Amino acid sequence: MKKKKKSRKKRKEGFSNTKLFDLLLSFFRENPKKRLNYKQVSKALRIKEMGVKIQLIDVMKEMAESKIIEEIQRGRYRLIEKTTTLFSVVKNTNKKGVYVGLDGGDEIFIPREYSLFSLAGDEVEVVLFPKRKKKQAGEVIRVVERKKTEFVGVIDNSSSSYFLIPDDKRVSFDVFLNEKSVKKEHLNKKVLVRIEGWNSGFKNPVGRVIGIIGDINNHDTEINSILYDYGFDPKFPAKVTDSANKINEVISKKEILNRLDLRKTTTFTIDPKDAKDFDDALSVKKLDGGRWEIGVHIADVSYYVVEGGVIDVEAFERATSVYLVDRVIPMLPEFLSNNLCSLKPNVDRLAYSVLFEMDEDSNLLNYRILKTVIHSNKRFTYQTAQKIIDSKKGCFSQELLLLSNISKKLRKKRWEEGSIGFESSEVKFVLDDKKNPIDVFFKESLGTNHLIEEFMLLANKTIAKHIGFPKKSAKPFVYRVHDLPDNDKISSLTNIVKKLGYSINNNSARLLSKSLNVLLKNIKGKKEQQMVETLTIRSMAKAIYTTKNIGHYGLSFGYYSHFTSPIRRYPDLVVHRLLDKYISGAKPTKQNELEELCKHCSEKEKKASQAERDSVKYMQVKFLKNKVGEKYDGIISGVTEWGLYVEIIANRCEGLVRVSSIKDDHYIYDEKKHALIGCRSKVSYQLGQKIKIKIKKADLERKQMDFILV
Repeated sequence: MKKKKKSRKKRKEGFSNTKLFDLLLSFFRENPKKRLNYKQVSKALRIKEMGVKIQLIDVMKEMAESKIIEEIQRGRYRLIEKTTTLFSVVKNTNKKGVYVGLDGGDEIFIPREYSLFSLAGDEVEVVLFPKRKKKQAGEVIRVVERKKTEFVGVIDNSSSSYFLIPDDKRVSFDVFLNEKSVKKEHLNKKVLVRIEGWNSGFKNPVGRVIGIIGDINNHDTEINSILYDYGFDPKFPAKVTDSANKINEVISKKEILNRLDLRKTTTFTIDPKDAKDFDDALSVKKLDGGRWEIGVHIADVSYYVVEGGVIDVEAFERATSVYLVDRVIPMLPEFLSNNLCSLKPNVDRLAYSVLFEMDEDSNLLNYRILKTVIHSNKRFTYQTAQKIIDSKKGCFSQELLLLSNISKKLRKKRWEEGSIGFESSEVKFVLDDKKNPIDVFFKESLGTNHLIEEFMLLANKTIAKHIGFPKKSAKPFVYRVHDLPDNDKISSLTNIVKKLGYSINNNSARLLSKSLNVLLKNIKGKKEQQMVETLTIRSMAKAIYTTKNIGHYGLSFGYYSHFTSPIRRYPDLVVHRLLDKYISGAKPTKQNELEELCKHCSEKEKKASQAERDSVKYMQVKFLKNKVGEKYDGIISGVTEWGLYVEIIANRCEGLVRVSSIKDDHYIYDEKKHALIGCRSKVSYQLGQKIKIKIKKADLERKQMDFILV
């Protein structure tokens, strides 16, 4: 493979001083220790015109006066500009380069040729050059840690060499493939490639084919490609499934004697219709004096998944189950997730339980955390349980009505204490036998969804406070934290809603959350609802896992963790193990090791969420590909300098109206107003505005749709 050659175009007379300045600056930065005169520079840059050479001398003198270069000997110059080196993370990428985070929340754009093939999430060492014309310049000088080393795509064999063209269009490079790794059966297929060399001296990273995913444009191939692209293998290694299948299903008498036996207590699950992995169950038992014992029972995965074993290592690597449009990729092998650990009805199951002693006004009087054995009497769906609550008759109606009443009071208290409520309906696709989307429907939350949510929140909060309070003596633990909103975004939101007649009180975190709830309530049904809700959500921080407890702002909890879903979330499994350890008085886990685990799980959660969104985009394009030319009402869901993102009201499918397609004026992006505004007409297209569009193109390969305004 040929070494990368620096591209130097032949310069013509009349070349501007500004462009010549930029060219010289790049050249001196590439040769920081060399002493160069104008003849050497002209030769290297292939400048032959005398007029441009004279310009070059003048620009070099200007650079010396600006103390960017210095004259070491007469006519000879060397780079002297001061630089700053920092370690950071690549935030985003496109075909032209990468965006790297700076202190204070700012970002710097680094062109592709100075990025060392870095990608989003990579930890990098960056050198920052002095600002010129208020613009920061920089270069990636080392990639400390690469987060992605495997890529999905199609092999291009149109030249004498083989290259992988990655599916992910944010990747700025193709991958040169070792000829020996490419076989005839790899061509015209989706393949998985692993990078084996990142040498910046070459034009491309070097990789080899490690597997065939399937036929191009095949549905399963495309869905599996999404999974592989985000680092999730659709299948478990044979040693993991074999290990799971060998686990004894019989619960020993000795184990039952070591636990609180609750098999005779009324217990049931409430889950979605299509659920198979039942993480949680509720029990209800009447006590004296108007008190009730309400049990939150969570599958005791830690009993079956031995720490450090082959199943545990695989579960850690995955960190989460992945929920795509047409399938679930579980964190644990199906024998565990859908069978042995699942709290199915009419079978004995091991659980980790929190037993709450409560009155009917939702006051928490006491609680116990302990290992149990339970026996679920009934498997409800959200719909069947809601029907019983609404009609006040049916199986376990008294217990369901009690839980519904208490959960409503818990929810009301939570709002009063500052918990922020974002209500949204979930879009679901109706699929035919070949997994093609034929319709969409909106899945609204029922009272039973809120019922389960409140008791899970109560359990998670109780567990976190049990270990984390008081903070001075707290042992290392896994918390689910949510930081304060971005102050600049809240200020921007405040200015926008003020013009609409609303207000936001940002004098304290508590007052802010209360005023946001009032705002979200007041905009319901108004034309500005979509815009205000979108901007409010965007102002919020992302919840993460960490050992450093700062509380959960969105829930208004001082202590919060994840305890209730160990079948599908690895942090929950870790929390179970830590509880075991600390309740038994064992030595605390090292905080730095736990923090690394938290970081890994937060990253995998983000990747799973991105995979889910990509699968939705793929299905949206599939759903609309036969509807090109049709017109729809939509709402502007995003505004950028390159166009308007529009969500179709009827089906929530999103596409892009490119600014270049709007021909009636020249439109400029106004970041503060979240709008594109016409220079002459002053016509405005703003976030949340209703417009009419026509579907122009549906591109399955890129998972994107192009709309035009009607």
